[in-house]
Formats: sequence, C-alpha cells, structure tokens
Amino acid sequence: MSGGDEAPDATATAAEIARLAGVTRAAVSNWRRRRSDFPAPVGGTPASPLFSLADVRRWLEGRREGREVSGEARLWQALRAAHGEEMVGALAAVGGHLRGDAEGLADRAAREAVDGLAAGRTPTEVMDALVARLLESTARTALDGASTPRLARAVRHFAGETSGTVFDPACGIGSLLVAAGGDGVRRRLGQDTHADATRVARVRAALAAPGAAEPVRIAAGDSLRADAFPGLRADLVVCEPPTAVADWGREQLLIDPRWEAGVPSRGESELAWLQHCYHHTASGGRAVVVLPASVAQRRSGRRVRAELVRRGCVAAVAALPPGLAAAHALPMHLWLLSRPSVAGRPRATVRMVDLGANSPDGPWEPQRHQEARVPLVDLLDDEVDLTPGRYVREPEPDYAVEYARLREELEARLGRLRALLPELPPRGGAGGPDDGVPVAVSDLLAAGLIRMDGEEIVSVNGRVDPDYVRGFAGSAAHTRRGTSSSGTSSSGTSRAGLRAARLPRMDVERQHRYGAAFRSLEAFERELAELAGMGDRAARLARDGLTGGALDPPPARDGDDAAHPSTMTDGDASVGREDWTR
Repeated sequence: MSGGDEAPDATATAAEIARLAGVTRAAVSNWRRRRSDFPAPVGGTPASPLFSLADVRRWLEGRREGREVSGEARLWQALRAAHGEEMVGALAAVGGHLRGDAEGLADRAAREAVDGLAAGRTPTEVMDALVARLLESTARTALDGASTPRLARAVRHFAGETSGTVFDPACGIGSLLVAAGGDGVRRRLGQDTHADATRVARVRAALAAPGAAEPVRIAAGDSLRADAFPGLRADLVVCEPPTAVADWGREQLLIDPRWEAGVPSRGESELAWLQHCYHHTASGGRAVVVLPASVAQRRSGRRVRAELVRRGCVAAVAALPPGLAAAHALPMHLWLLSRPSVAGRPRATVRMVDLGANSPDGPWEPQRHQEARVPLVDLLDDEVDLTPGRYVREPEPDYAVEYARLREELEARLGRLRALLPELPPRGGAGGPDDGVPVAVSDLLAAGLIRMDGEEIVSVNGRVDPDYVRGFAGSAAHTRRGTSSSGTSSSGTSRAGLRAARLPRMDVERQHRYGAAFRSLEAFERELAELAGMGDRAARLARDGLTGGALDPPPARDGDDAAHPSTMTDGDASVGREDWTR
C-alpha cells in the first residue's frame, strides 16, 4: 500500500485502509458511517467490502483524517497512562471535564489532549469516539455488557420516537438510552450495577440533550433486586440485559408483582429482565429488549413465552444479523413488547422479522419476504418457538439467472485468486530468512518501535513493518512453539503469544518485501474463503434447480454414451430404456 503507483483498478480492504491512514479499523468504520462522502465499495461482500484505492487516497488527502484521528489516539494513550485498565472511569472523568467540571480530569496530559480534540469536535463526538475505542479494547471486559453503535442504531429504528420518558434498566455506558426515542424525549432514566458506567451514561445523555425538559436521572444498583424506579411507567423502555446469569435473585423475588406472565426459572434470567421491562412500560407504551436467539425457543421458558403471547404483550420479534454484539458473534433477537391501552383491541398476530442475512450495518427496514404476520394460535403449540426464521420464508430464487450469475462471478474470482498468490522464488543458501540473532516482539514494544492499538500492530516511527511482524508471528514455526490463550489477535496469534514471538532481523526495505507478501497471502486467504462460500451456493442452486425442474442437465456430447455406459445388466435387456423412463 506504499507509494502512489498502484494500478487504476487497485482495491483495498478496510484493514488496508486503516494501515494506510495509520488508524484502527474502527476509525475506518466510523468514517464510513459518519462521512457521507467516503468512497462507496466497488466490490467484495457486505461483510468484507473492497474500495477503490485511488478514491480512498484522494479522500484521505482531502480530509486529512489521519491527523485528526491521531489526536484521538494521543488522548486514548494519555488516559491509559493515567488510568490503566480503569478506562470506564477515565471516560467518566473526560465527560466531567467536557461539561466544565474542574476536578473531572486530574491528569494534565489527558486534559490537554481532550482540549485539543474538543477544539475541532463537539463534546458528544469526543465521547462517541472514546466509547468506540472502549468497545474495541480489552477494557470493555470490565462491563457486564456494552451495546455497540451498530446495535444502538438497530434498536433506535425499531423503537421509533417518543415525546415522553425513555428508560433503560441495564443502561451500562448509556448507548441505547442515548440513541433511542429521538430529539423530542422529555426525560431519560437509567440504572446499572457498574457505578463508573452510570457516570459515563449520565454525561452522554446530558451532552446529547442539553435542552431536555427534565434532568437525566441514572441510578447505580441492581434493577432486579433493588429497583430504583419502582413506580415508573415509561413511554419507551430499551434494554440489552446481562445474559446467562444464574443468580439473578429468583428466590428473593418469587412473589414479585413484576412476573405478570409467571416466575422465570433460575436459568431464564433473560425472561426476568423481559418482564421487568414490560412492568415499567406505560399503557400504550412499548419496550425493545435485546436477547440471545436461544431465548425464543428454550424449553425451560416456553410457559412464560406462551403467557406473554396469550396476553398480547409480544408485538414483534426481529432476528438481527450476526456481528452486532461487543463480545461475541452470535445472533441476537429484538423483542418488541407493547402494553395495550385500556380501549385498545386485543392483539391477534405477532410480527416476525428475519434480518439475519442483512449486513450488520443494516438496512433495518425489512423487505416483504423478510417478515410475516403470525396468528397467536399458530404460536401457542407445545414448543412456543418464537424464532422468526421458523415463520419467515425466503422466496424461491430464479435458478437460471442466479446460477448463471454465480458461474460468471466464480470465473472472475478465480482469475483474481491466482493473481493474489504471490510468486515466491526459492531462496538460495541454508537457514532461515536471516542468520543473525532474532529479536522478540516484546523487545520492539519495550523500545517503542511498535505499539498495540487494540488488536492492531502500529509502527511508531516507520522502522518496523507491522505486516512483517504479523506474518512471522503467525507462522507455523512460531505456533508450534506454543502460545497462551489469553486473547487472540487478528492474525489468529494470541496476545501473549504475539509478544513472545521472535522475528528475524532485517532492514526496513526487506521487511516491506516480506510485509507485502504476507498482505497478499492474507488477501488470497480472504478471497479463497469467499470463493468457497460462493461454490457451496452454486452447488446448492444447481442441485435444487435440477431436482426441482428449473434447470436442465447439459446436452449430451459425442462419446458420452461410451464414457458413461448404462448400468442395466444383460438380464434387463428386454426392458427398453424408453420403457423405464416413460
């Protein structure tokens, strides 16, 4: 990616753009979301798009984004130096400083970095940028759960707008609480067990709506065991609650009035949170709750699910695409609950929406074939399975058109695949790439030649090529020496294993040559994986089209009969072929 002499049709992935600009992949993702003039993809897939390298270079030169984000990186490093792994508290201190609290940020370097960054951005943009970095860093493990910006956008779409009260009983750092409801919200309330997280949420909510009719109120504490708002009935409740919590207080809360649909079992903490949210929903109000997909069909929860459906509490269940959670890639559902008004008509159907095949960036408005209205009686069977994919049916594809398109794309990709695999001439002489004493990655980190930005390796002064480091650290020879399982980097090498890796010593020019070869191999592996998926799709289309009558086998060619003789035996000769195919 160095230099400007690339081919006119050269493309780059988001990771390559990040390396080109000297930023993280999250920064590139933020540019795509926030900057309408960022170049549109020219190829690839929704999950791994490709961009015109020439367009990206022009955009970076015009925006000078690399220098803007470097200020953000300096602020993050100053906060890490002052607060260590306590980054949630650090963000709360930054928020206090941005709101004019003279005692909010004690570290001078951090204050100067915040002031420098705030000179060109709004306080809300500064906090959002820090939150994005927090969700990508190891410091996010201090939170029970933290909603990603992507998930917040999905919740905001399905929640709609309100001019009343928005409440999040497990608000964390406030991502859903701030995103939902629109600009007309009268007040925002929240609660969370993590005291520093509530401080961050309070600052974010206050910055997002400085002219709100009522002040933000966010309490610290366990919403299930010690509800800080027992009499609250909100117009909109949003929540991404903790999952798989065995000790959620069932024994102490057996006769609690919140369990309108029945007391959840010990293993169904998510259904306790769901009913807690519904309990706080006003007449005519609604709740949007993020739950694991398994909650829709687990046998232990079918009684509570049935009662929720029977009472008309469940308005919709939406299956979201993978990649929206901060800590895992498992699919999730949005449960949309509504409390009928006194004069409202009883609910007759539940809207099922399946967006599982969409990009994690949306769109969130389903197409006609992605949703279905299911009568309540069809849901109230022995299983009470509320999984949208069970009821939403994708239309039959146009086999002829789709199969022909896939064949053409496979042929084009095969050509690109060969070009990506670099020519590697044999190396003369014995030994490895260098016969000198190898250097450990930990030594390069200690010397300040490289640094870790999340899972990314960044060269501090250009004397070390990051791809050269990743390539050798992820090699089979290094892997065989054993690595720790204390966190995995983007190349598949554990964080501890990466630091322990030993690299051959070589000058920067030779590092770049190795780095370019490793980058090409990574691109080859990505293309090969996508090609395998396309091959599976083409084979399924062909098989289904042939057996369903939409496609015909190719016409016979000369010599086919000789090459593929009939399997009939001599004893079957009396039965002509025209008879058994008739």
